[in-house]
Amino acid sequence: MRSILIPTFAAASLLSAGVTAASAAGDPSGTWLTEDGRAKIKIEKCGPGAAHACGKVVWLKTPLNDQGQPRTDIKNPDPKKRSRPVIGLTLMDGLKPEEGAFKGQIYNAEEGKVYDVSISRESASELAISGCMLKILCGSQTWTKAPDEFAQVTPVSAHAAPAPAKAKPAAAKPAAN
Repeated sequence: MRSILIPTFAAASLLSAGVTAASAAGDPSGTWLTEDGRAKIKIEKCGPGAAHACGKVVWLKTPLNDQGQPRTDIKNPDPKKRSRPVIGLTLMDGLKPEEGAFKGQIYNAEEGKVYDVSISRESASELAISGCMLKILCGSQTWTKAPDEFAQVTPVSAHAAPAPAKAKPAAAKPAAN
């Protein structure tokens, strides 16, 4: 009896370790360069128990528009949202784990459209993105891993006035003896 339980326990332990490794391998967290190289998206776990995935724009190859202003969500169908900066814009919110991927919706700021999306890790350095609109217009991309330190802040307009210089503190005078 003992000889049967030990191999069964060992097999169950290996299987459970494999499931944990597979779960970790499927985690889309990290900073990803889009296939066209024009943006970097930071994906993090979010939601209840950090079980979902959320992603936002952290870098743009061309952060300013033709007028030298920070790029905004100009194509958004909601006029109230068109002045939002693209850097920092949430594109994915609450993607749920399902069938070895994270599924939900992704916002495409370049078109102002929302697509059903599935994201999954292809490898440590590649993320597969598959999206569809109306279940018939579909496409896919492969994003590549980018270092996290490439996040950029919303750029200051080229036409903005420079920040005023801070006054220097007065130099201390030597004490008289």
